[in-house]
Amino acid sequence: MKKIDLKNKIRSIPDFPKKGVIFRDITPVLQDPRSFRFLIEELTKPYKKKKIDKVVGIDARGFLLAAPIAYKLGAGLCIVRKKGKLPYKTVAQNYSLEYGEETIEMHKDSISPGEKVLIVDDVIATGGTLKATADLVENLGGKIVGICLFVELRDLKGREKLKKYKVNSLIKF
Repeated sequence: MKKIDLKNKIRSIPDFPKKGVIFRDITPVLQDPRSFRFLIEELTKPYKKKKIDKVVGIDARGFLLAAPIAYKLGAGLCIVRKKGKLPYKTVAQNYSLEYGEETIEMHKDSISPGEKVLIVDDVIATGGTLKATADLVENLGGKIVGICLFVELRDLKGREKLKKYKVNSLIKF
């Protein structure tokens, strides 16, 4: 597949969701069939021979990437959502944000002990949600093979919270 410059397809929106923030909008990449296909191929490459059992997608844009990655890897798909959004028995993890606390959940039966897990999200900012997701996976007995990201916002130092994991980000700002 021909290389595509995905970084130039990401739209930067100043002062969203609040003044001083530059929002990195990945929807132009998702809307273009060739770019989206290239993105999924590139994100999947490092994990093709890792025998991943489960891919965990984080609410909500992480779902958009995790599903095709799980399909390509022949793995199951598990989802992490905000508290109260999942219908079955869940496990929960609290984490801190700049402006308060949040809770995420996943179904108790999502991951079996010893399963090899890949965590997928669209963007890493401060790393709080990804760290909480990793804690959930490990609490269920999953073995984290890697954390796979489309975009990394380096200035926010989210990777520092994930030092014990192999983190792959395709694009860095």
